[in-house]
Amino acid sequence: MNETVNTFVEALSVWVVAAVPRLLAAIIILAVGIWFANWCSRTLRSFATRHAFLEPTLTGVLAAVLRYAVLAIVFIAVFNQLGIATTSILAVLGAAGLAIGLALQGTLQNIAAGIMLLWLRPFPVGDYIDSGSITGTVKDVGLFSTEIHTYDGLYVFAPNSELWNRKLVNYSRLPTRMVEVKFGIGYDDDIQTARSVMLRLAANDERILSDPEPMVFVSSLGDSAVELSLRVWTARAEYSNVQRALLEAGKNGLEAAGLSIPFPQQDVHLIPADKPATAESN
Repeated sequence: MNETVNTFVEALSVWVVAAVPRLLAAIIILAVGIWFANWCSRTLRSFATRHAFLEPTLTGVLAAVLRYAVLAIVFIAVFNQLGIATTSILAVLGAAGLAIGLALQGTLQNIAAGIMLLWLRPFPVGDYIDSGSITGTVKDVGLFSTEIHTYDGLYVFAPNSELWNRKLVNYSRLPTRMVEVKFGIGYDDDIQTARSVMLRLAANDERILSDPEPMVFVSSLGDSAVELSLRVWTARAEYSNVQRALLEAGKNGLEAAGLSIPFPQQDVHLIPADKPATAESN
């Protein structure tokens, strides 16, 4: 019995002497590798912040991909240090990846959509978009989802597949936008006077561009008014401000020029009914 115990202790001692240095080396490699992966990610983000040639849309994704790539190399080095055959692990991971991929088809669709959004870049970070169901400013584009902040202060976590499979309107892509405001004048009012008032308003606003030239035209003949449309062009950032200013100034200008702004009215004619026939007295 003592000989068996002594043999076990000697074998354990030999294993400890051989394994402990390898285990300590694996722990050191793992700790340094994790630190190095995080350092690479932070360095890439800092480099992208200082240099404008790398768009913010790609910065987060590239930093995450770089971190995971470094971690993968670190884990392979750790396994080799511990004497674990990495070929068997890679085969197991490949089979597990196939099973997980079949179970997470929706997630893979989001990844594929995220890659296409990052490649084609229909909306970089900072653009104001409308996907039909979501309207807001893009704050972050990842491989799985996109972070959007709405104009009324809501946080939207949108899967990439929802954005890729829909028609997108990007309000921030082009530098200028057309502003159209409509006013109604009475049928007895002079159209040329109204046109002069509206064009004068456009000429007095420095935010409105002279090219393309502002224009005023009769857009429809309504039941109660002649509808005039004023179309002007302005910088994208001034769109809402110019629209609100033209609506207010247009009403005041037309009224100051003696023009009426009619509202829908209905004339009701009351026709008296015939008197009921009186019954003959007996």
